[in-house]
Amino acid sequence: MSRFTFQFVLAICAMLGAFSIAADGLRAQDAPQAEAQTPPAPADDSSSPPGNADPEAMLPHFKDTRFWLSGQVNFIFQTHPDFYAAYSGKNSLSPRYEKATSRVMTLYTGVRLNNSTEILVDIEEAGGAALSTGLGLAGNTDLDIVRNPQLSKAPYVGRGMIHKVFALSKDKIENQRSFLSLFDELPRRRLEIRFGKFSLPDFFDQNSVGSDTHFQFNNWTLDTNGAWDYAADTRGYTVGFVADYEDRSWGFRFAEGLMPKVANGIDLAWKPWQAHAENWEFELRHGVVPKKAGVVRLLAYTNHANMGIYRNAIAQFQQGLVPVPDITNHPWHITGKYGFGVNVEQNLTRNLTAFARWGWNDGKTEEFAYTEVESTFAGGLGVNGARWHRKQDRAGVAFVSNGIKKDHQIYLADGGLGFLLGDGRLNYGRENILESYYTAHVWGGIYVAPGVQYVVNPGYNRDRGPVVVPTLRLHGEF
Repeated sequence: MSRFTFQFVLAICAMLGAFSIAADGLRAQDAPQAEAQTPPAPADDSSSPPGNADPEAMLPHFKDTRFWLSGQVNFIFQTHPDFYAAYSGKNSLSPRYEKATSRVMTLYTGVRLNNSTEILVDIEEAGGAALSTGLGLAGNTDLDIVRNPQLSKAPYVGRGMIHKVFALSKDKIENQRSFLSLFDELPRRRLEIRFGKFSLPDFFDQNSVGSDTHFQFNNWTLDTNGAWDYAADTRGYTVGFVADYEDRSWGFRFAEGLMPKVANGIDLAWKPWQAHAENWEFELRHGVVPKKAGVVRLLAYTNHANMGIYRNAIAQFQQGLVPVPDITNHPWHITGKYGFGVNVEQNLTRNLTAFARWGWNDGKTEEFAYTEVESTFAGGLGVNGARWHRKQDRAGVAFVSNGIKKDHQIYLADGGLGFLLGDGRLNYGRENILESYYTAHVWGGIYVAPGVQYVVNPGYNRDRGPVVVPTLRLHGEF
């Protein structure tokens, strides 16, 4: 760990300790990650929501619910042995043995101004290294990596938003407090408005057993719908607003966000009348299995940005205008992309939950913000350790299959490069990935999670792989 990183960790601990000592009347308070909402528990134990215990923390938190202060550190070590590759290109996963460790450290803060308004600000530092600098896989094995190793390692503001709740009913429900919402109770029927800087997966495509790299899966396309090219800069954040209507058993949310200037770019295009993204999600908190809790979420999105068109890039190459297809070889112009997703989670027993995702986008324009996936299907299981008397432990196994459309296939086969993929040639096959993990609670807020991923056709190429990626994650909650 670099000297700067060590100092940053000490600073987080010192700040948390100082606030904890200064606060009046402290009590232990859980600091969960943002998890999907689940329906109320029916009377039958076998049909109640999954029994995931909230993560423990190493330091006590504020008793006063007006304030929030917590932190987390997440280190993910990954490696892979040599694997077969008939050839490699500029954006290939290296076929030679390599190892890498990523890190993300976050300080979560918040203040509730009144019973309906709060301000939330998170300071984050992300760094370390990624296997092959994050290139060569559509379903990358580590969601925490920084996809541009040239970015500054200095701390930055990850989230900074105003959250306002408008009551539409007098009755209240208990709210699970977290870094995304400090209220201990909310109107049962309400409209929530958020404005500022945030990550769209904080509020969309959530899943209680498949959305959290701190405790669950590490693969990009298992924790988030890979075909959802959601608006974000390189670090995964955008600026915009979210409107969320919640009722007893259903909810509907809409978000408008800024797109980056270039694919995988750190700078957002501050021209919302040109470059912008719309996201819609309907959530039904009702199981597909009778008398057992579950949630169904339907997602749709549109993006408008300075995106190249695969067919135009291929035509330029075939006409001899460029030596290889180049999706970025065009003047500033606004094109569109649209897509859909389905996200289902279903309790099977009190401690066992199944989940599945399906996603699709039109695939005509370049993948711009998340990853190079145009169709995806994922399914898996998450189990809570309460079943074997370790309620803080979790385990899971899941499979995901990713694909791209014909224009994108031809572009890569002709030697084109995306912001993640490009082997120089392509013998197309769907990229299939299997991942399993076990998260063990060690002490206080410390968790260790060994895991493994098996990747077939990395980068959609039958001429490369398969690849085995062992993983070890160390997570701390403060």
